Amino acid sequence: MKAFTFIAALALFPVVAQADRLEVDQTKSRIQVDAKATGHAFTGTLQKYTSVVTGDTATNLPTGFTLNWAFSDLKTGEAKRDKEMITWLGGGNPKGSFVFTKTWNDKKSGKDYAMGELTINGVAKTISFPFTVKRDGDWVTIDGEAAMNYKNHGLPLIRAMAIMTVEPQLKVRFHLVGELK
Repeated sequence: MKAFTFIAALALFPVVAQADRLEVDQTKSRIQVDAKATGHAFTGTLQKYTSVVTGDTATNLPTGFTLNWAFSDLKTGEAKRDKEMITWLGGGNPKGSFVFTKTWNDKKSGKDYAMGELTINGVAKTISFPFTVKRDGDWVTIDGEAAMNYKNHGLPLIRAMAIMTVEPQLKVRFHLVGELK
């Protein structure tokens, strides 16, 4: 029985071996968060992050994706707002992460979707979102957009001067460009 299990595991190895690693080029990529506040809107751009992306080159679908960042690397173009964000997140060096769990194709819309765990403020929540993959030789571009509510991560409503509020619903947009390795 042990020999059969070992042979069955070996038979699966070629499927696993087809997964290639995508080396994300941060100079060509962007991860942004769009927020709406009383009287205005703003966008934060993640300046630095670490990512590990793997995919099936036969289907061009991701098989794994992890993303880690420090919120001090999320820049909104206004230093005071960036500093207040760190305080709102509890101070120190708050971090966030996303860990991919699966993809599927919605037959009705024809769109591909991804699902994973988004962790902010120590609270992990499952999110899903549509994405597209385009491949040109060894270069791959992955685009997508996810909606999230910061209150779901145990964070309070952002209010300033008793009149300004940042809406809890945020939009995360990503454009990842990388080379298969």
